[in-house]
Amino acid sequence: MKPQINKRNILLGLTFLVLVFSCRTEDDLSIDPDTAITLKANSTVANLMARVATLDGSEDNIIDKASCLKVQLPVTVTVNGLVRDINDKDDYGDIKNIIDLSNSDVDTIVISYPITVIFTDFTTMVVNSDSELTTLSLNCAGENEEDDDIECLDFIYPVTISFFNEKTEAINSIPINNDKEMYNFIEDLNTYAAATINFPVTILFADGNTQTTANVDELEATIAQADNTCDEDDDIDFNDDCDSCSTNELQTLLVSCDEWEIERLKRNNNYLIEKEDDYEIEFFNDGTLKVVHETNTYNGTWVTSGSGANITLVLNITGLPEMNDSWNLQKIDKKKEHIEFRSGTAQLHFKGDC
Repeated sequence: MKPQINKRNILLGLTFLVLVFSCRTEDDLSIDPDTAITLKANSTVANLMARVATLDGSEDNIIDKASCLKVQLPVTVTVNGLVRDINDKDDYGDIKNIIDLSNSDVDTIVISYPITVIFTDFTTMVVNSDSELTTLSLNCAGENEEDDDIECLDFIYPVTISFFNEKTEAINSIPINNDKEMYNFIEDLNTYAAATINFPVTILFADGNTQTTANVDELEATIAQADNTCDEDDDIDFNDDCDSCSTNELQTLLVSCDEWEIERLKRNNNYLIEKEDDYEIEFFNDGTLKVVHETNTYNGTWVTSGSGANITLVLNITGLPEMNDSWNLQKIDKKKEHIEFRSGTAQLHFKGDC
C-alpha cells in the first residue's frame, strides 16, 4: 500500500522554499522555515526517523548472534554436520529445524567464510573468520541487547521529500523508497539548505494497523509513542517462538482472512509448493476449508489445539496428502500477515492478502 501524493501540500512546500530562497539577500538569510512540514538536521523528529530506518540485524541472530549486524545472503552454513545454503530469510527456519531435531546433542553452526556483513547504517564489511565476526559483534551479542533501532513501526514508502539546491537554486523532489534511502537522507540532511516532507506520511505498526500523519509534530509523536511498544525479538534464537500465542488468536486470524496463500510447503529439503504456484487456502468457522489451485478445488478440515509454544494445526485435505499433518505453530506476524508452521523438518507457511 502506497500513500497518495498530496499535491496541495507539496505545492505549498515548494512555493514556500521558492519564496525563501529566490527572494533572499546576503543580509536576509534567517527566515524560519514552516515547522509543520520542514525537516531539520539533528532535530528530534529527524533522529527518530533515522532510528525507524536503521537496519534491524536481529532476524539472522541464529547465525551471527548479534542484532547490530546482518549477514549478507546467500551464505552457506553447516548445522550439526548438515550443509545448508541460506538464500533468503525463510531459510533461517531450516537451521532452527535441524537444531530442534534433538534436545540431547550439542548444536553447532559453522559459517563458510568469507562473508559480507551489513551494519545498522547499511555499510558493509568482508569478514573472514569467527574471531573477526565475534569482534564486530561484541557490543550487541546476547539476548535482547539494547539497540537504537525502532522496530515497532515502519514507514509506508514512498515518502517524498523536497529540498532547495543552493548550487542550482532549484527545487528538487525525490521519492524515498526504502529504509536505506531514508537513513542515508537523514544522515546527509545537514548538507541541504532546507527540506520539506510531503505529507501525509503513513505509518505501519507491528500489529498491522496504520496511521496517517499530517505534519512533523504528528510524525514525531507517533514514532515516540510507538517506541518499545512491541516485542522486538532481539534474541539469539530464531524468531519463530510463539510463547504468547493462543489457539483463539490463530483461529480468529485464519478465518478472518479469505485470501491466504500457501507461500511454502517444504518436505525433505524439497519445495512441494511455492508462492508462485498460486495455491489459495480459505478457512471456515465450521472447521472446514478449501484449497484452490488453477481450476482445481480441494476440500478438507482443520482443527487447532494446545497453547503457547505447543499449538498445533491439524490439516486433512482430500487430494493433497502432502499437506496433511499435525503442524506446530512457529510464528504469527500480524503486520506482514504471515504464519509459519513446522512438523519435524517440514515447513508450511501462509501469507495473507486481507
